Amino acid sequence: MRKLLAIIAAAVLLGSCNLIPERKLTACADPNNLPFSNKAGQGFENKLAEMIASDLHAKLDYVWWAQRRGYVRNTLNERKCDFWPGIGSNVEMVATSRPYYRSTYMFVSRASEKLNGLTLDDPRLKTLKIGVQMVGNDATNTPPAHALSSRGIIGNVRGYMLYGDYSKPNPPAEIVRAVERGDVDVALVWGPLAGYFAARSPVPLRLEPVTPWMADMQWPMQFDISVGVQNGNEKLLKDIDQILTRRAGDIRKLLAAYHVPVVQGGG
Repeated sequence: MRKLLAIIAAAVLLGSCNLIPERKLTACADPNNLPFSNKAGQGFENKLAEMIASDLHAKLDYVWWAQRRGYVRNTLNERKCDFWPGIGSNVEMVATSRPYYRSTYMFVSRASEKLNGLTLDDPRLKTLKIGVQMVGNDATNTPPAHALSSRGIIGNVRGYMLYGDYSKPNPPAEIVRAVERGDVDVALVWGPLAGYFAARSPVPLRLEPVTPWMADMQWPMQFDISVGVQNGNEKLLKDIDQILTRRAGDIRKLLAAYHVPVVQGGG
């Protein structure tokens, strides 16, 4: 009888344990935006999200949303997801973790053109065909676009929308493909995008950081990147900060595997 009672008690205990809900974490991510993320989980932000969920013993889910205007408003701020694995550290509309990397805009050119040593003040830029990433109107253009415009370099510049043609894979990569094809001589491209697609280019490409890193004392070419969470979610933010500190070595290896140019702060 006592053995039977022990078996029943164990069964009841096991059943009560099964009633404990599994923790779930939902990441906000773009389904078509390598090297950052895609729906197949192939981006480095996917891998970071998996690392965070694993360390917190949580099941990882996603809310997929194209990273266009209104992204934060329609994801984190609508409480549809818990965290965004890659956001500028100084974005004020969400709470941000400690930076887990800092990258820079890069000059991307074909290696055969020998356009090494370019800076924003290089006179060669006045005659080269230049590609820049664009967001929209002048108030929201990328720092390289503003820096070139302030130097009177306008007529020989071609803009490539940061959002791109979403019917194609990884639309922001079009600016790197333009360098491959020879549509432009050099492009100024955000580092992770430049490094990832240059490493996969059938045409050898040269990458060099855009300098000066702070153009005209107002247009930075380098940015810290963090994990974003909803304002007020201090517990999750603290947990993520601890993971980013504890797993710093793994994160460095992850970024290197994706050819992300990593720079130190302040140029």
